[in-house]
Amino acid sequence: MGDYVVPGIQNSNGSFLMTLSDMSVVTAEVKVDETDIVNVKMGQEADVTIDAVPGKIFKGKVTEIGSQAVLRSSGLTTTQTTTSTQEAKDFKVVVTLANPPENLRPGLSTTAKIKTAERKNVVAIPIQALAVRTRKDLEEAAKNAKKQGSSNVTLAAPPPPAPGDPKKDEVQGVFVINGKKALFRAVETGIAGVTDIEVTKGLQPGDEIVVGSYKALRTLKPESQVKVDNSAPKKQEDQQS
Repeated sequence: MGDYVVPGIQNSNGSFLMTLSDMSVVTAEVKVDETDIVNVKMGQEADVTIDAVPGKIFKGKVTEIGSQAVLRSSGLTTTQTTTSTQEAKDFKVVVTLANPPENLRPGLSTTAKIKTAERKNVVAIPIQALAVRTRKDLEEAAKNAKKQGSSNVTLAAPPPPAPGDPKKDEVQGVFVINGKKALFRAVETGIAGVTDIEVTKGLQPGDEIVVGSYKALRTLKPESQVKVDNSAPKKQEDQQS
């Protein structure tokens, strides 16, 4: 007496009696957003956390990178669907664990943090401190500053000529505190993390910069009068209805 095995027929899979898993090599399949997949390379180190084993981080390395984008909603690859869509896509990345614990089971949920680049002893700023201004705005600010007797607006080197209005070329930079004024200084950036971004040119250690919401920095003009307040932001009290 035992289980009956049903053979597979057309458009119908057969039955399974058991599934054998080789636990000598344990891999974690994770999804990487399409905007980050270009930075993922074979052999990069990764920290893997497993929901069933809380409080522990397991080391691993990237051993496989998917070549086909996967739709986030349906899980199908872009070659399996005939309709064009603008929805977000992910790529499957396989991370092989170096020393997996013995109590792991296939199908456990995992999360991986892949280290795509590393810099030490660099100047870094919060990402929200980075602002963008057009060259036209900076030139007007420099002219106004000269009329007032001083000019502290720094302009980046002009880019190569391109079709269109050169006055609309955008320059990225930060607002540096100089006395009671916020001066725009163009910067060059390197790698970016979750909250910080590397500055390779334009800032020195110890420079005091303006950090704020996107709306505040978007409307801040070079040479504007500012008041320095380094205290922690106050929490807004819940409004009672």
